[in-house]
Amino acid sequence: MTELNPFIKLRRELHLIPEIGYEEVKTQHFLLTYIASLPQDRLEIKKWRTGILVRVAGLSPTKTIGYRTDIDALPILEETGLAFASTHPGKMHACGHDCHMSIALGLLTHFASQPIKDNLLFVFQPAEEGPGGAKPTMESEEFQAWWPDMMLGLHIAPEYKAGEIAVKPGLLFANTSELFISFKGKGGHAAYPHLANDMVVAASAFVGQMQTIISRNIDPLDSAVITIGQIRGGDVQNVIAENAYLDGTIRTLSTETMDIVWTRLKQLAKGWEEVYQCEVSFTPGSDYRQVDNDEAETLQFISYLQENYPESYVACKEAMTGEDFGYFLEKIPGFMFWLGVDSEYSLHHAKLNPDEAAIPFAIDVLTGYLESL
Repeated sequence: MTELNPFIKLRRELHLIPEIGYEEVKTQHFLLTYIASLPQDRLEIKKWRTGILVRVAGLSPTKTIGYRTDIDALPILEETGLAFASTHPGKMHACGHDCHMSIALGLLTHFASQPIKDNLLFVFQPAEEGPGGAKPTMESEEFQAWWPDMMLGLHIAPEYKAGEIAVKPGLLFANTSELFISFKGKGGHAAYPHLANDMVVAASAFVGQMQTIISRNIDPLDSAVITIGQIRGGDVQNVIAENAYLDGTIRTLSTETMDIVWTRLKQLAKGWEEVYQCEVSFTPGSDYRQVDNDEAETLQFISYLQENYPESYVACKEAMTGEDFGYFLEKIPGFMFWLGVDSEYSLHHAKLNPDEAAIPFAIDVLTGYLESL
């Protein structure tokens, strides 16, 4: 029987204990325990909230190269049936952060004993899925003290095969903004609608109308998406709802387009207040910057892939995916890439089951790449 790769084993252990943003207590303890088992002579370790920063001292450093992994999970009930399925009901690593962490640990393990010329900074970042941990991590004293000159990251991609890496210079992931809208009217008896202001009707009409922002206010050659993922309203079938709520997300390929969408949403809301005699309010949510890959750094990585892994490189297009890694790239040159994991089910799906062969493959690719810099 073939022995399980140690970093696949770590991935499975992490998969058992998924935790949502800023609640990654067991995860942090697991990571710290593993990191403590590595040679410590070149390591410095700092904690920030539930995250961890680890600096590996270079042999004769002139810069610091940062590598970020996210560590949180999603509030999803797992349906994979795996022997190592989540032991935390209603929580799952359905976005592959368990894979991300195991790859980071593989890199850290290698460079703890075989350091390169420059310093390396490993950032185990909490709360990527929400409310967003990248920006406050960057603002922390711990990160500021070890500010890197370059930043790298990856995200698994079920649509690509294990052994494939998809990347492009420039825009890779979209700007994203969480959308929470509340409607408050006047409840009443279902038999007397003329004496009430029905917020189920108001909210339902708003869902349809907001799509005209995309079709009539955004340049057809541009791209934007408004998706409402949840509607809530009312309590009883024969009572007109006094309150209704829409929860969703906005995705755009530019900050200017995001501004247009938000401006039009607020203008529509004012009209709705007049037409439906109600109050419409917006609750602030997380906003994620676009992931905009530095051209020079990305082309250098592509050149490395073409020379060393020519069958692996895939030129990709930008996606409407959201990732708070964009905050790092807004201030620090670097890039993110897609790592193929060939899963039948998509990211955020309760049956996502990545091909674990991608883990040692990514460790090999990134080890060689970092050693080539």
